[in-house]
Amino acid sequence: MNKDKMGIYVHIPFCKRKCDYCDFVSQTADKALTGRYVNALVSELFSLEEKYGFSKKEYDIATVYIGGGTPSVLEGSDILRIVGVIRDTYSVLPDAEITIEINPGTVTEDKLRCYRDAGINRISIGLQSANDDELKLLSRIHDFKSFLNCYELVGKAGFDNVNVDIMTALPGQSEERLLNTLNTVIGLSPGHISAYSLMIEENTPFYDRYAEGAPHEHELPGEDEERKLYYLTRDTLGEAGYEQYEISNFALKDKYSRHNVSYWKRIPYLGAGLNASGLVNEIRYRNTSDINRYMEAPASPDIFEEKIVLSENDRMDETMFLGLPMNEGVSATDFLRTFGISMYEKYGNVIEKLAYDGLIQGDEKGIRLTDRGRDYGNYVFSRFLS
Repeated sequence: MNKDKMGIYVHIPFCKRKCDYCDFVSQTADKALTGRYVNALVSELFSLEEKYGFSKKEYDIATVYIGGGTPSVLEGSDILRIVGVIRDTYSVLPDAEITIEINPGTVTEDKLRCYRDAGINRISIGLQSANDDELKLLSRIHDFKSFLNCYELVGKAGFDNVNVDIMTALPGQSEERLLNTLNTVIGLSPGHISAYSLMIEENTPFYDRYAEGAPHEHELPGEDEERKLYYLTRDTLGEAGYEQYEISNFALKDKYSRHNVSYWKRIPYLGAGLNASGLVNEIRYRNTSDINRYMEAPASPDIFEEKIVLSENDRMDETMFLGLPMNEGVSATDFLRTFGISMYEKYGNVIEKLAYDGLIQGDEKGIRLTDRGRDYGNYVFSRFLS
């Protein structure tokens, strides 16, 4: 029997200290709280089939992603337990990609040994910058030397599929300083590099510091400067052999994040943990962001904070605005096969206008963003919302 593929996302909402720019659902915690949370998470993982209303016999788990927060603040035994429950409860493929996010200053040899024992085969390390003053500005808990120590530990533990996160458009960031980070990371030869532009989000210290126009020592880059930093990142990584396969993601051969690609291709996934989202049976769910409510009844569908039954129009829209950030764009053949209608028939006027404005390009195979389209990505994506 050929089964469909499915992913699992597990959210660990704890950090050693929350960064000033972060608006993710996360907090500091003691061992008592993290222990209670892991118990609740395990209970939810056991019950996902009933909670989401699907048959696990119909699916193979192709990817697992443990994100946060900072999952590496948990004990290694906690991660062993979480992944063990997933393996015992679901049909996890032998070659499944299993990723965990870690931060320097929270990882030990023992924890990495536990990750290996659990079958985790991909590590994502949050660096953000190779410049210590920028790390301090971002309120990271580590300096660059700590990152190097962490990276060495990961390599010695036998992990050869590693992502490094960096950030661009930081306050006061020059091209020279960004180049230092890029070339330093390239010199380490990770298989994957994610380069995200800093976003100033509400309800963060960075929002209070920068969004209200108050004077400060380091100004945020303007729109033109941010664009230059983006192209500098793309070109520098491209020259070093990293293929840009999505706006913010670059990989050496065969080192794409299969889990992230599954999001953009709308492959079903289960979400477990506080504020975690899922897509099952064309229904999008999101768990509560109230940690007490979550821990009281993690297995109950009543803790869904959001539940959206997707119409066929919704699914077509998602196919377009989730697919376009990928360099390959959206396949006309796949669209027709899935929905029984041509994307040009469905979105002809939108596609024609965006092409005229130089934001997308296309042919009989499909459509994809131009360089200019990447600059105005949010506008392009919004045009495919019915």
